[in-house]
Amino acid sequence: MKLELGKIFIHDVQFAERTYVENGTLYVCRQEIISLVLEDDRLVSADVDLAKPGESVRIAPVKDVIEPRVKVEGDGGLFPGIINKVRQVGAGRTHALVGAAVVTSGRIVGFQEGIIDMSGEAAKYTPFSRTNNVCVIFRAKEGIDAHEHETAGRLAGLKVAAYIGEAARELTPDEIVTYETKPYLEQIAEYPDLPKVGYIHMLQSQGLLHDTYYYGVDAKKFIPTFMYPTEIMDGAIVSGNCVAPCDKVTTFHHLNNPVIEDLYKQHGKDLNFIGVILTNENVFLADKERCSDMVGKLVEFLGLDGVIITEEGYGNPDTDLMMNCRKATAAGAKVVLITDEFPGRDGKSQSLADAVPEADTVVSCGQGNLIIHFPPMDKVIGTLEFVETMIGGYEGSLKPDGSIDAELQIIIASTIANGYNHLAARTY
Repeated sequence: MKLELGKIFIHDVQFAERTYVENGTLYVCRQEIISLVLEDDRLVSADVDLAKPGESVRIAPVKDVIEPRVKVEGDGGLFPGIINKVRQVGAGRTHALVGAAVVTSGRIVGFQEGIIDMSGEAAKYTPFSRTNNVCVIFRAKEGIDAHEHETAGRLAGLKVAAYIGEAARELTPDEIVTYETKPYLEQIAEYPDLPKVGYIHMLQSQGLLHDTYYYGVDAKKFIPTFMYPTEIMDGAIVSGNCVAPCDKVTTFHHLNNPVIEDLYKQHGKDLNFIGVILTNENVFLADKERCSDMVGKLVEFLGLDGVIITEEGYGNPDTDLMMNCRKATAAGAKVVLITDEFPGRDGKSQSLADAVPEADTVVSCGQGNLIIHFPPMDKVIGTLEFVETMIGGYEGSLKPDGSIDAELQIIIASTIANGYNHLAARTY
């Protein structure tokens, strides 16, 4: 399966009477976006604002971040099973507005939405302080069920990203990158002397607003399966969860998964990138055992020499992570884990809720319990009403002048456990 990703680089975003791209600037029509969002009768009001790198702007609470894209060649459409019909994606050509993002915000659904600062000390911890953000702020009708609220907000962001992405359809990309994974036997034959490496991609799927969607299906409803990496890069997986903001895998991160990107860069040189084993994170022990058994079986069946494993969330999912590690090792693969840590504010507690002897090679994306200071911003997009009840916040976090003291985990993607962030840890 071969995917061409055409990148159109965006350096600025502005409002205009229509939506288009010119000379690296994305122009968006505010009223058309509002009208699109309000097609959903579960939402009673909507607004659009812009947030650019370096501005004195705080966005809160953030629900999802999506990169605008459009499928220009090949089967299927963007986000199949959700805003387009169910068709396999991952082949053909897709155009992306790189440097732009749609950020959804509004009154809180759960308690695990987060914050993006566009400047100041806290800005350096999130990759989205560097994107030109089209912020969609929505309000759901009173009394709506929390799951319906989440669904309406999720669809609003995806529809707006697809709408903006259409501006890239007829453009000539600034850069085209080609990614290809061949059918298994062909892939093995092409690089017979290189180690066969796979990626075990764990999706948050524990329910109670901790959900991810695979071709429109709630991830808790499928069993571990194999995916071409390009399917993920082409919108087959969508975030729908309210997991802790620091390690929330937004839809943007699924489209731009750095593990997949880096494995492709080494493919045919140092390793043979076979593909992705997709699995979920379960609540009950029996389900954890069942799914991790199947992950181990797929590792063995594919004859993988090495795997990288990433998780989403922390605490309960750490057990899924360790089970997958232990069983992939037993199947004959060398295993590298990528995760973040939560050792308490004093740094003295165990960083992960579970551990096994096989977990002897770990890449850390930082720890989320560090207290940092957020200076006041000139402008807030959304509301600060819920800061003290968000993960990482606490009573007294929000100061009268609009500044905040909170744990690092309140920032979107600050310690995200696939490495698309700006933190790391080293052992000396």
